[in-house]
Amino acid sequence: MADDSKVTDVSARYAQALFDLASDNGQIANVDADLKSLKAMIADSADLRTLLASPAFDSEAKGKGLAGIADAAGFHALTKKFLAFLAHQRRANALGGVITSYEALSAAHRGVVSAQVTSAVPLTAAQTKGVAAALRQSLGKDPEIETRVDPAILGGLKVRVGSRLYDASLKSKLDSLKFALKRA
Repeated sequence: MADDSKVTDVSARYAQALFDLASDNGQIANVDADLKSLKAMIADSADLRTLLASPAFDSEAKGKGLAGIADAAGFHALTKKFLAFLAHQRRANALGGVITSYEALSAAHRGVVSAQVTSAVPLTAAQTKGVAAALRQSLGKDPEIETRVDPAILGGLKVRVGSRLYDASLKSKLDSLKFALKRA
């Protein structure tokens, strides 16, 4: 879902509209939980990613697919209506960005900051707590951490908070060394 979760002006506007509706109805937490669940489903299902991104499926087919998923997962009525509206407006391909934007709005509302932590191997609970403590001290806010595993970074961590990337990966250090040696 890497490219699908790209935040655009369109996805940010839809996310803001959904957040405003959820806020007005006191359903921010329910919609947030639904979208987190949907995000995991999208990440796990190549068929769902194809349905959302492919122009071969019309808005009606995308709407039916999303409605079936929402019903089976027991999503809140507001989330179901929003997904139907998004499909009807032919914006299902922006769903990943909408989810990313909504998560940021929800986190800001709760007074926390979202952080994506990428490591070469899965982090233990103690390591995750240590990263959270370091981020809390650095940012002055409670972090909500999403961990990812990418063996390509070889070691260390990459931490993305908003638009900032803190790259303490072994791969980036080796790349810097390689560049310095080429210049010498």
